[in-house]
Amino acid sequence: MTALNRVPSLLTRAGTASALTIAAVGGSIVAPGATASAASGTVATKALRVAAAEKGSPYQWGASGPHRFDCSGLTLYAYKKAGKHLPRTASAQYNKTHHVSGSHRKAGDLVFFHSGRNVYHVGIYAGKGKIWHSPKTGDVVKLQKIWTKSVWYGRVR
Repeated sequence: MTALNRVPSLLTRAGTASALTIAAVGGSIVAPGATASAASGTVATKALRVAAAEKGSPYQWGASGPHRFDCSGLTLYAYKKAGKHLPRTASAQYNKTHHVSGSHRKAGDLVFFHSGRNVYHVGIYAGKGKIWHSPKTGDVVKLQKIWTKSVWYGRVR
């Protein structure tokens, strides 16, 4: 059994997701040293696990899985598999979440990239300044450092 498959039993034994860092074969689900949110519970942890499992899946505009994704398609797919419904677009997803400050962000929160008041990209926060996302045409789902300060955070309820 891989670490990825043991997450539910590890969470049960640990008692809280904030007590452990989750690692998967072939890469991290949560950035090393980061913790999953106890407040967001196992839904956020599962969404991170689902997004990480799609590592390497190609970007395709308008796609929401299971084998190709655009940015909001990946977040929609990951949270749907975790038992939560999100709207289709990054902007609509931002409007649906509970907005949190950067200092209160937790692994599993959504990270919204914006220019002015317009949201143009979304990913799932993995801790340590990194996100799981599907970046652009010609790229694939990957874990990447957040490259700008023009981000907002939203917690899926």
